[in-house]
Amino acid sequence: MLKPVRTKKDYQTAVNRNYELMKKNIKINSDYYDELEVLSIFVENYENKNFPIEMPDPVEAIKFRLEQLNLEISALAQILGSKRRASEILDRKRKLSIGMIRTLHKKLNILAASLIADYSK
Repeated sequence: MLKPVRTKKDYQTAVNRNYELMKKNIKINSDYYDELEVLSIFVENYENKNFPIEMPDPVEAIKFRLEQLNLEISALAQILGSKRRASEILDRKRKLSIGMIRTLHKKLNILAASLIADYSK
């Protein structure tokens, strides 16, 4: 029987059941598939409430995205217009401007919310 995940015990039971369901070769629109989908929503809601993940600061978000894309600082320099500007941003000597935020969001697909967050120089 499906029930909301409210406690650690409920959470562990739901996670275990999700793993069991994922091991099966279930078909879309089957009862098992529906159960997996609903349980996943319950688990996600519990995790969001109890294990929130904070946004990285803008510099860490940029570094992480460059690493994900296997890009060097030279690629960031091209995006921002100069090597010096890219270094100043990564060294926290210069804050991001609105234009830089828009460009990084568009070219590197970094969440704008990560880029506009406050951070120290």
